[in-house]
Amino acid sequence: MPTDGLPKHDKRPVLIVLHQERSSPGRVGQLLVEKGYRLDIRRPVLGDKLPSTLVEHAGTVVFGGPMSANDTDDFVKTEINWLDVPLREKRPLLGICLGAQMLVRQLGGKVQANADGSTEIGWYPLRPTEKGRLLMHWPRMVYHFHREGFDLPRGAELLAEGDTYPNQAFRYDGHAWGLQFHAELTRAMMHRWVVHGAHRFILPNAQQGREHLEGRMLFDAPLKAWLSEFLDIVFEAKKSVATSKAVLSA
Repeated sequence: MPTDGLPKHDKRPVLIVLHQERSSPGRVGQLLVEKGYRLDIRRPVLGDKLPSTLVEHAGTVVFGGPMSANDTDDFVKTEINWLDVPLREKRPLLGICLGAQMLVRQLGGKVQANADGSTEIGWYPLRPTEKGRLLMHWPRMVYHFHREGFDLPRGAELLAEGDTYPNQAFRYDGHAWGLQFHAELTRAMMHRWVVHGAHRFILPNAQQGREHLEGRMLFDAPLKAWLSEFLDIVFEAKKSVATSKAVLSA
């Protein structure tokens, strides 16, 4: 039977959870589509329901937003509780910024700001832990836009650290992942964040808008390459180049 013109991939969609009307999955969405996935985009804050099971999905990505994982809004509590679904079913789960903080809350950890009010808004250094280095190569600098950090949940593996907020990336139970930083921003998204978030640049440790855009020219290419490989590890359970080299040298 001829296969010309037929899609090369027949994969279940990835559930995309966004937190604002105009939010976008950005580069994460673009890369997942390039890898053959369809996207099922839902916005619980606008009334979209989340599925009671992920059996019809390849996994889920829970993105960031301006709210806090500590907020008392019903949708925040409901979404944190819903994360039990991918955890219980052991489905691929990636939480980014707010999504990671919601995952930490679901796992019993704390989300809070530093006592001095310091933020990470702009580009900051990232250091992989030993477990992180064995997993893959990591970018030297990553992009942030947050005022709170999170504890490392009990049973989680810390993969990368930072200076202002120590816990930057973790893995839980082999299939759930949390990132404090943003690798998903396209150029248009960063310009929009810099314009609409300019009032936050006066916060302690925040960088000015020009530093956000200048940093993108310097640090974005390795961040994009890292994200593509990272998504393969999350959704395809692929071994990275770093893992392969470690095995060969053992």
